[in-house]
Amino acid sequence: MAFIAAVIAVIAGIVHYFGFIFLLRLALGLFYGILALLFAFLTVILIYARSRYAILSLFALSTSAYAAYQSYVWSEPMHIGFITAIYVAAAVFGAWWLVEPEMSITERLRSAESLEKSQNFRAAARKYEKREDYEKAAECYINAGMLESAAWCYEKAGKYEKSAELYMKLAESKNEEYYWKEAYEFWKKAGNNEKAAECLERLAVHENWYWEDVAKLWESAGKNERAENAWKNALKYYLKEAEEEGVFWEDVAKIYEKLGDAEKARRGDDEICGILRERGGEERGMVEACCRGLPEVRNGRKSKRSDGEIRRASGEDKKILNRRKLPTQALTDCIQHANDHLKFSFFQ
Repeated sequence: MAFIAAVIAVIAGIVHYFGFIFLLRLALGLFYGILALLFAFLTVILIYARSRYAILSLFALSTSAYAAYQSYVWSEPMHIGFITAIYVAAAVFGAWWLVEPEMSITERLRSAESLEKSQNFRAAARKYEKREDYEKAAECYINAGMLESAAWCYEKAGKYEKSAELYMKLAESKNEEYYWKEAYEFWKKAGNNEKAAECLERLAVHENWYWEDVAKLWESAGKNERAENAWKNALKYYLKEAEEEGVFWEDVAKIYEKLGDAEKARRGDDEICGILRERGGEERGMVEACCRGLPEVRNGRKSKRSDGEIRRASGEDKKILNRRKLPTQALTDCIQHANDHLKFSFFQ
């Protein structure tokens, strides 16, 4: 605020002591002087690069330098006016050009319908898109062979299933996993879990950590046989990671149990407890309570420990052993309790 007040005071002082014409000459001289320096620098670069735009830059340099000179001598003030008008017109034209930089002047002057009839689909799509007629824009983009732009327009129009279909075509033609992910997301937005599962399944072949999501999608679509196959693939991935990195044993146990193999599910529990016992330090009682209750809390059942055992347990252990919650939440709580007390992150 103080800076603005100081500028206003300086301007008022110049007008008072030297008059408004002097202020105008000073402002124009500074503006065109700075502009001339910029164009001089640009002209040197363009000449060095042997660019054809060096002629335009040279013209701008000469006019801005002449306008700066006239601001000083003030012998032909109308010339400054003409040069200013040229610069204003050039700025307006430049702004208009930048709105649609890829279109020629004739394309800019024609309507979207006219461009579409003449089979200039790319330009017609740009016009439709500009007036937010996204479905027509998408149709023109398809005719122009620009499927990704068409998919984006269908997304803007809320036609998620059409976006998904286009991304599936792109995935098939370009053989890129990215498009399968996009297709999956749009099928999910459209509420078609079966199609979403198909697309994510294609992605999971290359990026195995998606198999569990695939299995859940097939389950929600009522395709139990395909869901079981996806669970088996998820199990392969989690087993590999668990054996190599020592993580995901909880997921291994959960999937084994889901597939009806309770005996192998215990392997996951045993591995979890082995890690807890290894890192438990002096908190042996709490660790053993967590391990004993692990299969039960994972299945969401109330602990069957005896009343005497529960009475002998500490307050925190009672919360673990005598809990009714959903399977995942109960197991998470059990592990989280161990994490908090043992000062390590089980999921590292």
